[in-house]
Amino acid sequence: MNYIAKDDRYDNMKYNRCGKSGIMLPAISLGLWHNFGSVDVYNNSRDILLTAFDRGITHFDLANNYGPDPGTAEETFGKVLKQQLKPYRDEMIISSKAGYYMWPGPYGEWGSKKNLVASLNQSLKRMGVEYVDIFYHHRPDPETPLEETMRTLDLIVRQGKALYVGLSNYNAEQTKKAVSILNELGTPCLIHQPRYNIFDRWVEDGLLDVLEEKGIGCIPFSPLAQGLLTSRYLKTIPEDSRMAKPHGFLKRDAFTEEKKKAITGLNEIAQKRGQSLAQMSLAWLLKDKRITSVLIGASSVKQLEDNLHTLNNLDFTDDELKLIDELSAPVIK
Repeated sequence: MNYIAKDDRYDNMKYNRCGKSGIMLPAISLGLWHNFGSVDVYNNSRDILLTAFDRGITHFDLANNYGPDPGTAEETFGKVLKQQLKPYRDEMIISSKAGYYMWPGPYGEWGSKKNLVASLNQSLKRMGVEYVDIFYHHRPDPETPLEETMRTLDLIVRQGKALYVGLSNYNAEQTKKAVSILNELGTPCLIHQPRYNIFDRWVEDGLLDVLEEKGIGCIPFSPLAQGLLTSRYLKTIPEDSRMAKPHGFLKRDAFTEEKKKAITGLNEIAQKRGQSLAQMSLAWLLKDKRITSVLIGASSVKQLEDNLHTLNNLDFTDDELKLIDELSAPVIK
């Protein structure tokens, strides 16, 4: 299909500075963790990507193991980039990661120089690009010296295979140490990608403070708790939901009675705000100035567009925030 991006694509998106860097990211970014693999319908994946770009989303977040099958999300993205989005490459922030299991043997995961260099080379080939804008270490490695992992991130930038580097799933103390090493090497950490949502607030116990102090951006993943913080689970588990899929990360035992009660109450607040539960949950994250962007997934163009309406109402009253805290308290991790 022939594709020409819309002229007004930047008119209705909000952009935030990423820490103390020169990079601005859209308040809502698109993650390709689900719905873009070999098990998914390609035309639907393509339409979501093109609609996202037409609506001002400039940041597309991937990882070497996204699929399923692992690697196929990058292949899907690469195909759309080659066939439709290639003229707009310089308007885009493309990120990838390595650290989780990707191939057999001792070099197929974690944080060795061997793994990170090989993995990024594979990712670049799958996507058909010469560099990524952001390359993350996907999770801390308890065995590999942190210095080796951070020196490798520095090397990758100096080789021109990534413009910036980031961390994901590092706690506050690990982040401090990693950032200190990166600063000494001259390749500062641009951004941190932690799991964060109304039900999962571990980042509030120090990590957000570290990021603010060090001038690092924050881009939460799973902002909707993999779909729990949406209207889909208000009554039961839909047959076509992520929880119902055998290859998904969201399991049925996550849908407890306590969570169902919290979701119902939160949905009532959202309705009074003129929002869906998903929209309010995204706005709740964006209320914090330390949050640069939120990573959403999307299984359809409609779902993507619904989530983008979040930007129409980002303000909360003190009473709303207090009630959200009270409702979510029994199920917060």
